[in-house]
Amino acid sequence: MEVFVQGFPVFLLIFCRITSFFVVAPVFSTRTVPTTFKIGFCFMLSIIVFMTYGLKQTVVPDASFILAIIREILAGVLLGFTAYLFFAAIQTAGGFMDLQIGFGIADVIDPMTGASSPLIANLKFMMATLIFLSVNGHHFLIMALLDSYEWIPLSNSLFSHIYNGNISTFLVHTFAETFMLALQMSAPIVVAMFLADVGLGFLARTAPQYNVFVIGIPLKIIIGLLMLVILLPGMLAIFEHLFSQLFAAIQELLGIIRNPAT
Repeated sequence: MEVFVQGFPVFLLIFCRITSFFVVAPVFSTRTVPTTFKIGFCFMLSIIVFMTYGLKQTVVPDASFILAIIREILAGVLLGFTAYLFFAAIQTAGGFMDLQIGFGIADVIDPMTGASSPLIANLKFMMATLIFLSVNGHHFLIMALLDSYEWIPLSNSLFSHIYNGNISTFLVHTFAETFMLALQMSAPIVVAMFLADVGLGFLARTAPQYNVFVIGIPLKIIIGLLMLVILLPGMLAIFEHLFSQLFAAIQELLGIIRNPAT
């Protein structure tokens, strides 16, 4: 009982960080993954971390223990949210494509968030998930979470970094990077649709008898689908580059929290 009383606070802190990570982490947080599996998986990982790392730690369950729980939840959410931003860039790029082609009206349910999502955005998300699983990206996420206890111990200075603005600066830079990646991924189709609109504008001026709205809608859909077929083979390299940026961002976040606050 004495060992249980000493080890339970440490186990609870570990469980809070791991659970909060899987709440927002891509692939693991999808609605298609059963909740029972998520809880059981988090519990098993917490036991592994506790047996390898937590036995060396001591936590006093006093009033500051509540702040320690909040700190661990924030650490897990930050790690998961950093990974989620790069998957959100894929959906943003697909949203840009749908908006230009005209598929923005026909929305489907996104399996990750449960909200409505455009067609191409949903297609690109499913492709990215398959590629992410094929390159064992989920293994790297789990390893990053487990290694975070070496980089970010239970007695970390996360609140100091939040107060100094280091975390906010990192999140702003990461958001700007992911938004730029979304623009780059959608640029070929967006530019093609812009040129199609320019051509339809010239057609409307030179031949007013043609109904541009009747011609333009199917023409843009055909051009958009052709461009999408041309771009699909290159999506593998694009997604691999995106995932490499994802893991680099997680490593950067771990380095920021690990360094002493200034």
